[in-house]
Amino acid sequence: MRHTMAVQATSFSLHSHHHQHQHLQLLPRSQGPLKSTPHKGRGTSLKISCKSYEDDYLIDAPESVGDGFSFSGGKYSDGSSPSDEWFEQGKIVKAHTVSGSGEKAKDPLFGLTMGASSQASADLFRWFCVESGSTDNPSVLLIHGFPSQAYSYRKVLPILSKNYHAVAFDWLGFGFSDKPQPKYGFDYTLDEYVASLESVINEVAGDKVSIVVQGYFSPVVVKYASIHPEKVKNLVLLNPPLTEKHANLPSTLSVFSNFLLGEIFSQDPLRASDKTLTSCGPYKMKEDDAMVYRRPYLTSGSSGFALNAISRSMKKELKKYVEEMRTILTDKEWKIHTTVCWGQRDRWLSYDGVEDFCKSSNHELIELPTAGHHVQEDCGEEIGKIISGVISKSR
Repeated sequence: MRHTMAVQATSFSLHSHHHQHQHLQLLPRSQGPLKSTPHKGRGTSLKISCKSYEDDYLIDAPESVGDGFSFSGGKYSDGSSPSDEWFEQGKIVKAHTVSGSGEKAKDPLFGLTMGASSQASADLFRWFCVESGSTDNPSVLLIHGFPSQAYSYRKVLPILSKNYHAVAFDWLGFGFSDKPQPKYGFDYTLDEYVASLESVINEVAGDKVSIVVQGYFSPVVVKYASIHPEKVKNLVLLNPPLTEKHANLPSTLSVFSNFLLGEIFSQDPLRASDKTLTSCGPYKMKEDDAMVYRRPYLTSGSSGFALNAISRSMKKELKKYVEEMRTILTDKEWKIHTTVCWGQRDRWLSYDGVEDFCKSSNHELIELPTAGHHVQEDCGEEIGKIISGVISKSR
């Protein structure tokens, strides 16, 4: 039997000092009302009940569910697609200088000049951004993981917009942002992502910003924050690779780093998009949402080539970046208020060691038992309220 379920948090407030570890756990409604119980370490453990709704996500659905395939519009439709509607909500922002000689990109196999989508911009890269809320309010930057898109924050944006200026963007190589062929202006190394993040933050955010980042791009953001602590007020990490065991990509992603086989698999929208997004948690996306994530892989081969390059960079550099992140977050001189939110049904990153790390480093930990790796995709409204609560208490 297939069950449908989604979770939405009840309203709550968080009160703790930056140096006091607080451990929050979000539980299904059936497990009782709000409770406070002693914690063996420093701080307290709070259990926050959630409310279930029907017909939102398909939990533990069979693989066949949600695997519809569409080249344009809705499934079997010539009308406008959810991807078009999402694009209309955003804008293109130019940031980060294009490096290299300006030579036209050529494909790695045959040396033929590639199409426009694989070419770098003339001067600055183009980033797709979606903004919500007044620019007079404090800025919150929502950064997606690997592989994903700004679209994953679609349910978070309206919640944060009530009190904040929320901005979500597509990394270079993803969604509607530029996807230059590797070695032609951008090589997709993690160091380049750190530098490019500085450029885009300077374009879209104010003097000081709160940053939310998910998954494997967390070490990139933590490194940026360590270089520019004066720019970052709060840091919220959603299922980041915190332990040594997290430093290896899962096979679902590492396969794209393989020579030739990776190139073949990255041009398959179902493997590059659907499988990577649904194999890491308990939910299967609805067709309308899946179409938004597939769209870049259906319209150009540039998304697949970028996926290959990023996978190779992650495979080569992730261990070093995770080690640096662990060192930064455990440093007693680290002053940025940091919160870790963890979807406990993550099939890629084990929860083992996460609680101990947060205790030893005095960072808040919020558990979401029903969410997978892409927390904001699995329970966007819930995580939106959590983010709002975390930021408001530090104002």
